[in-house]
Amino acid sequence: MLKLSDVTEWRAYASDLRSKGHTIGLVPTMGALHQGHVSLFREAKLRGDVVLATVFVNPRQFHDAQDLKLYPRTPEHDLSVALESGVDCLIEPTLEAMWPDYPEATLTTVSVMGLSDSFEGAGRPGHFDGVASVVAKLFAITGPSRAYFGEKDYQQLSIIRRMSHDLAFGVEVVGCPIVRDDDGLALSSRNERLSSEGRQRALAFSRALALVAQKGASASEHRATLRATLDAAAIDVAYAEVVDRLTLVPSSDDETGERRALVAGIVEGVRLIDNGPVKIVRR
Repeated sequence: MLKLSDVTEWRAYASDLRSKGHTIGLVPTMGALHQGHVSLFREAKLRGDVVLATVFVNPRQFHDAQDLKLYPRTPEHDLSVALESGVDCLIEPTLEAMWPDYPEATLTTVSVMGLSDSFEGAGRPGHFDGVASVVAKLFAITGPSRAYFGEKDYQQLSIIRRMSHDLAFGVEVVGCPIVRDDDGLALSSRNERLSSEGRQRALAFSRALALVAQKGASASEHRATLRATLDAAAIDVAYAEVVDRLTLVPSSDDETGERRALVAGIVEGVRLIDNGPVKIVRR
């Protein structure tokens, strides 16, 4: 497995791969790799891509300095996981290479209006500008490719798809299914910060989503079920919503069809998110 950190070498490597007829599978990560990331590496391999994984903890997407400080950093573990997963090139760009002005503000920012304003965007001001900006830079350096993202960060996936479309990066954004632990909890690097009791409470997220996925109901009925299930676990609920799968606009009781349920809340000071499919019917 090749390891790179220099942006010029990274760009040249990707360009050389394309010149030889290879398709690049780009998997952007912030490290602390787990089986959710592994599923993205494997999907890229199944499609026959040369897999480039990036590891960069992006400070511009953290609204809370303490959250950035606590974010897990496991470089030796990440290297081992990448090797075992068949990653062809592990890219670990430096902070200076990505954001030369940091900690001063970077003057150029990528914003995706509308999709970024609600849910995680409302609860974490500036978060999605940071996400869109760093992913835009990863796309610009790598060039035309396929980029793999998990559906667990559903709003993020929607934003990146829109950004890639609007800015014509030549990148196909591939969404991959949520990977869950045996108990149903969606895999996340943040789960490591939960105690055993906190983890048990956090299972209410997947339990709530399973309940609304079982049968058709109105949008407001689904919202009530989501909220009640999370409240019963004493979760500090940030939102429990049913939205259009593309626009993320909250659904009304006049609508019918397939939608997406989005949930988020705080457990032991850790902000967790989850989502799943849901069908709404008119009552």
